[in-house]
Amino acid sequence: MDPKTTITKNINRRKLIVDKDIKFYKNIPLPSWIELSLIDVCNRSCSFCPKSDDKVAPNTYQKMSRLLIDKLADELKKVKFNGAFALCGYGEPLLHNDIIYITKKLSTAGKVEIVTNGDVLKAKTLADLYKANVSRVLISMYDGEHQIDKFRSIIKASKVPEDLVILRDRWYSKDNNFGVKLTNRTGTIKIGNQAPTTLHKTCYYPSYQFLIDWNGDVFLCPQDWQRRVTMGNMMQENIFDIWTSKIISRYRKNLLNGKRNLNPCNSCNAQGTLLGVSHAKIWKEIYK
Repeated sequence: MDPKTTITKNINRRKLIVDKDIKFYKNIPLPSWIELSLIDVCNRSCSFCPKSDDKVAPNTYQKMSRLLIDKLADELKKVKFNGAFALCGYGEPLLHNDIIYITKKLSTAGKVEIVTNGDVLKAKTLADLYKANVSRVLISMYDGEHQIDKFRSIIKASKVPEDLVILRDRWYSKDNNFGVKLTNRTGTIKIGNQAPTTLHKTCYYPSYQFLIDWNGDVFLCPQDWQRRVTMGNMMQENIFDIWTSKIISRYRKNLLNGKRNLNPCNSCNAQGTLLGVSHAKIWKEIYK
């Protein structure tokens, strides 16, 4: 399969979650996509990922607590959140020993997607995730086509529906950007065919999503691998208060107006308009 085809399919699939049926609370559009970095460790060291550099993104082995997961799920249920959680972030989610509990708890508040390299995935784990109401498991295959048979065998042995799992080809060369939507991760990655960084480029990320780190720190998006600017902390604040705070509103306004002059946006080359068009239109009306 052509790597561009895989990327396009993933974007179109996410559009059905992000840009459809937006939920409001107190006349404010809620996020549709919340990424969680459950554990700050990865068993791989891919050259296109900041985890390949210990000075930028060292493995700290810190992990998200049940207390934080419970608080997040409970608060989002109160505002009738209807979006999705993406379990990936700055580490490999299946390395978290509470992954089944986390999936089950979060599934009471929204859809749960897990993005994994699949290295530690077993048939029993996949079956348990299905019972815990995971919506989708996306496996990024970095080693080659031979991995397809391996994962198909795991899927068959687990007896889960075949469409629960999406196998993504990620074994391509540097010339094909490794089969991923390659970005510089706010200036931390220079490998591959990178788009130029510009201070005048619209971005919808903070209009429809954010990332929560293992300790509850909230960041604008998954591009900020150096964790430069914190929007708030889930253990200390309410999720809706963070979503409507002055700091995130400032970034949201700037990016909607094509201004990437604030840190870390001023060193980011991500194409931030692939998702969130509907959210952006609503926020523009609110900020008029």
